[in-house]
Amino acid sequence: MATELYKIIKEWVPSESKVIDFGCGDGSLLEDLIKSKDVLAYGVEINDLKIEECIAKGIPVVKQDIDKGLDEFESSDFDISIMARSIQCLKNPQVALHRMLSLSKKCVVTLPNLGHWKCRLSLASGKMPVTAELPHSWYETENIHLCTINDFENLCDEEQIKIKDKVYLYTQKRSNKFLQINPNLFALEGVYLLEK
Repeated sequence: MATELYKIIKEWVPSESKVIDFGCGDGSLLEDLIKSKDVLAYGVEINDLKIEECIAKGIPVVKQDIDKGLDEFESSDFDISIMARSIQCLKNPQVALHRMLSLSKKCVVTLPNLGHWKCRLSLASGKMPVTAELPHSWYETENIHLCTINDFENLCDEEQIKIKDKVYLYTQKRSNKFLQINPNLFALEGVYLLEK
């Protein structure tokens, strides 16, 4: 699903913009944005091995625990910030959202949907779900704040964060008839473009 996810994010990132990716992993998304959109890119990552991969790709990266703050960055320093598949790993996701939006005019957030019917079925059978989007067993996952599409959209509403655009993903497809009927039940992942 990363290919489709990257396509969506690239549609929202302006060419030649200044981008920061929180939880950038190995830097693959930033590398793609640099090549396709000529962006000035920075990554923030906590995992030493992933940081080494970023450096090998020539991606400027800072080792930082997002939960401990992002004070080294100036407000409005970036055109767009990204947090792909990381927000559910944070202790205070709402604080991170506000900080991202103080650093950039817009931000992209993606998250796995615990409301997907397969996850619900797994929970109903007494097990934590393991899916392509949530690939680890409960005892080895970094995910501490799993949520549904509805939960995240309610959080944005409560925190007065505007959802400028959103796309729901099911496998490699952006939409199908089921996603239109009930994205909370049928989407595997939510992709959001947010602003203040």
